Amino acid sequence: MRIQFSIIFAVLITALSLCTIIALRSHKSIGKFVAALDFSLIPPIIGNLLIISSTSRNIATLGCYIYFIGMDMVMFALILFTAEYCKGTGNGQKIPGFVHWLLFLDTLQILLNPFTGFTFTIETIKVEHADYFRFVPLMGQSIHRLIDYGLFISVMLLFFITAMKTPKIYREKYSIILMTMFIAGLWQTFYIFSRTPIDRSMIGFGLFGLLIFYFSLIYRPLRLLDRLLSNIASEMTDALFVFDPTQKCIWANDQGCALTEIRPGDVDSASAKLFELFGGPGKPENISAERMIHNGKEIRYYILEEHTVTVEHKKLAGTYLRVRDITEAKMRIKREMYEATHDHLTGLYTREHLYKRIAETLANNPTVEYYVVFVDVKDFKVVNDIFGVEFGDYALKCIAQWIHNDMSDRCCYGRLGGDTFGVLVPKEEFDPENISETLSRLLISYKNAEYKLLIHLGVYAIDSDDSDISVMFDRAHLALATIKDEYNTYIAYYDNEIRQQILWGQNISAQLYDAIRERQVCPYLQPIADISGNIVGAEALARWNHPEHGFLSPASFIPIFEKNGMIVEIDRYMWRSACEILQKWQKIGCDKFISVNISPKDFYFTDVVAEIKGLASEYGVDPSKLRIEITETVMMNDADSRMQMLEDFRRNGFVVEMDDFGSGYSSLNMLKDMPVDVLKIDMKFLGRTKEKSKADTIVKNIINLSKELGILALTEGVENHIQFQSLSGMGCSLFQGFYFAKPMPVAEFETFAGIDKISE
Repeated sequence: MRIQFSIIFAVLITALSLCTIIALRSHKSIGKFVAALDFSLIPPIIGNLLIISSTSRNIATLGCYIYFIGMDMVMFALILFTAEYCKGTGNGQKIPGFVHWLLFLDTLQILLNPFTGFTFTIETIKVEHADYFRFVPLMGQSIHRLIDYGLFISVMLLFFITAMKTPKIYREKYSIILMTMFIAGLWQTFYIFSRTPIDRSMIGFGLFGLLIFYFSLIYRPLRLLDRLLSNIASEMTDALFVFDPTQKCIWANDQGCALTEIRPGDVDSASAKLFELFGGPGKPENISAERMIHNGKEIRYYILEEHTVTVEHKKLAGTYLRVRDITEAKMRIKREMYEATHDHLTGLYTREHLYKRIAETLANNPTVEYYVVFVDVKDFKVVNDIFGVEFGDYALKCIAQWIHNDMSDRCCYGRLGGDTFGVLVPKEEFDPENISETLSRLLISYKNAEYKLLIHLGVYAIDSDDSDISVMFDRAHLALATIKDEYNTYIAYYDNEIRQQILWGQNISAQLYDAIRERQVCPYLQPIADISGNIVGAEALARWNHPEHGFLSPASFIPIFEKNGMIVEIDRYMWRSACEILQKWQKIGCDKFISVNISPKDFYFTDVVAEIKGLASEYGVDPSKLRIEITETVMMNDADSRMQMLEDFRRNGFVVEMDDFGSGYSSLNMLKDMPVDVLKIDMKFLGRTKEKSKADTIVKNIINLSKELGILALTEGVENHIQFQSLSGMGCSLFQGFYFAKPMPVAEFETFAGIDKISE
């Protein structure tokens, strides 16, 4: 008997040791708790192995100590394992602290037994003619049993509660562990009352450790998995079909039955239905294919994914087919692609996609001659301002509809942005007479409002060397600048003259910096007279004496620089030149002023106030003699900020003039708020009407208005004595125009104004 149980215990020790090592290497969170429990079961078994195999009292006594302390270790590890394994049964309570203290104190009283004799003693008994050692329990042993049994029963109770609360499909593992614990506990109880030297319950505890290892780390609830997988497959939104190796359908979920219109009990006919819909479930290999079905009412899209299942030696066990409805995703992608390539308001191509389509069309039709057409709505901002954005949006939709209806499938068209559209049309299909007739009667009616849109078309004939689509549209756009009769001419063509103008602009733009450095660009002064005809100042105007082209008209370069922003360089040069002249005049005692122009572009590229203040300070110029001349268009954008700048000029002693008063529709509205000292009235404004008496009345009232506002009135463009006398009679203070003098070089002006006599 001694040998047989020694072998059994040795086998259990070996098995538990292996389980401990494997559990420690496990990636599962429960692994360390399993390892601790299996390892704690080894000492009590070793203790019993020493008790039954020893013939020495001392060794048997040592075995008892290892056995009793080991059981405390088992209880401690079992409690930790149970707390982790049965997690979720309670309300998250932690292990009471007194449990640890009970086990610690019990272990301590066992260790002190050699000194206290309180726990147990050893006696010798004969079993089957052999001597065995058996411990005799004392009071300490009763306490030990009470603690261990109490904790053991508590753990069993917790497993029982967990087994009752968990669904039946999970109950299996808890129930088996609970049953093993119950058997081991009974076995231990039998050992206590039988008084035999061999604790056979250690076999039960060893098996309990092995079961814990299995159920915690290896066990898979196959019934649960089978049911879960079945439920998952049945509840999938995709249709699922399972086939045997002969391609006979043996199972289909509800979605599969609905797709093939079969009853759940008639899955045999699924193969034929699938073949009818998709051409068969596919070959017995993994495939993925997109299919489209038109059922007469709508088009639907599906993805078919077929997979094979093999068993040992790669034998085919069957296949399963997954049919996924991707119609919504397909429609969403198409919708997103449409939104990415089409303007949301008009439904036409976006600019980027239009350029792409034009490039493709030109590449695919190299022998066809095309026009690129730039479509522009004249003064569309006014339409929005007067009728509102809703009317403006409707008008753009009407234009898009006209383009769509008037163009064939060979054309490409889209919205370039804002109120502009672009079209690629074969030359043979472009009918200017029909287009002009349509545009002449393009009336937009929306709700209670009507407005006749004025639309201009710039046309560029594509050359074989052209490749940049944006450049083509730029050239078509440039053609619009040639339309002089805005209301009777609708179409303009890009030609060589426009090309020469572009080249001219590029040429003189490249020469500007050298021209300023070499003083080819120089200031001309146009005299400004008072009511007595005395010259009191001048306006500085830029002129260019070109070494190759001679004296250039301002109209040949100023508009170009205003467009490309280089007007800023000319303005800066004029400001500095004016300061140089004023410095010279101040030294000889001349108190005449010079007005300098500030262009709208200056505000975007420089700090105008700081730069002019700096120049006046650098040259020691009296700020009141350097007058700042602006146009009302400067105030159109960011009016509050611009008015603050004008206030800064005035606070620093500069005189601010407002030029071209009356050339825009917002002058009177802005005049009440604008901080200006001089109002310049353009005589060209008066010459636009045949009603001279009405024009005179307007000018007279403007002059009176300026007086009441404390603003001086200056009329420019005065060409004869009659105009001078008339304006003087109306109360105008200052005058400028050819009646007095044209713009002239500085030296000539100084002679004309008598400044050279002052220096003498």
